[in-house]
Amino acid sequence: MFIGIDHGTTAMRFACELGEFKISREEATSFSFSYLSKLCPISDIKGIALSYSMGDNISKITSIHKVKNRGLVSREGAGKHIGGGTQVFDEVAKSGVPALVIPGLHRNSPTDPRFKVYSHQSSPEKIGIAYEICHTLGDNVIISDVSSNTVTLLVSNGIIIGAFDACIFAPGTRHGAIDVNAIRKIDAGGWTANEAFQHAGVDFSMPAEERMNTVAMFAAMECAAMLVLNPDAQIALAGTLAPTIANAVEAHLNRKVAVYDEWCASRGLARIAQDVFSGTPQILGLGVDL
Repeated sequence: MFIGIDHGTTAMRFACELGEFKISREEATSFSFSYLSKLCPISDIKGIALSYSMGDNISKITSIHKVKNRGLVSREGAGKHIGGGTQVFDEVAKSGVPALVIPGLHRNSPTDPRFKVYSHQSSPEKIGIAYEICHTLGDNVIISDVSSNTVTLLVSNGIIIGAFDACIFAPGTRHGAIDVNAIRKIDAGGWTANEAFQHAGVDFSMPAEERMNTVAMFAAMECAAMLVLNPDAQIALAGTLAPTIANAVEAHLNRKVAVYDEWCASRGLARIAQDVFSGTPQILGLGVDL
C-alpha cells in the first residue's frame, strides 16, 4: 500500500487506494505514525510521498533521508507556521518506511525559464494534484487549485511548464497578492509582509456576497493566461472551492471545466509514491533522487 500526505494550508490530508482521512494542522502537532493505521495496517505500507511547506530547497522528488532542512531553504516566508507539518514529516522520517519528499516549483525547477521571474511558483502538494488530474484528463491540462489560496499550473505534453503562486495573482479565501494598501501598512509597521499575505484573501477584502464571484473570476483569468501557452489544454479545478465556483469559471472561459475534490493532492501523491517506487524515473518532468 502506498500513502500520500498533503500538507495543506488548514489541514493535513492522508490517502491511499482504500480511503482517506484528514486532521487539522493543530491536531497534527501530536501526530504519531500509528495514525496511518486508519488507512491500512502499518505493516502493509510500502512507501509514502509527502509534501512539506514550500519545498524550495529541492528540485527533484527526493528520498526523505537525503533532504536537508526538510526540503526548505528557510521556514521564514509566506504562510502560517504551526508545527503540525513538521511533526508529520519527522514521524515519517523515523518510521523506517521508504518515503519521498516532493519538491515545490521555484527558480531551480525545470520549468519554462520565463516563470522564474518570480522566486516561487507552487508548493509541493500541487504536484500531486497535477499528477492525479493528468492520470484522468491526459497530458495537456491547466489546473487551478482553489481554497485558502489559489495556485494555477500548466502541464503540456506531460511536463510541468510553470505555475502562478498564491502571492502573485488570484486570491483565495485567506491569501493573495499584496496590494498598494498592504504595502503602505507594511511600511508603516502595522503588518509584516507575511501578515499582509495572510489577510489578502477575499474573506478580508470583499463583502460576503461577492467573495465566490471574485475567486471564480480571478481563477478563470489565471486559466486564461495559461491558455496563451497551450490553447488546447483542458481545464480542471481542485480544492475545497472547486465545486462552488466551477459553473462561474466555465461561464467566464466558455469551456467545460473538470472538478476534483480536496483529496486530489493526497491521492496524487500516493500515486507518485507507487510509480516512483515501481521504477518510474521522472514525474511530470521532475527528476527522481532515491
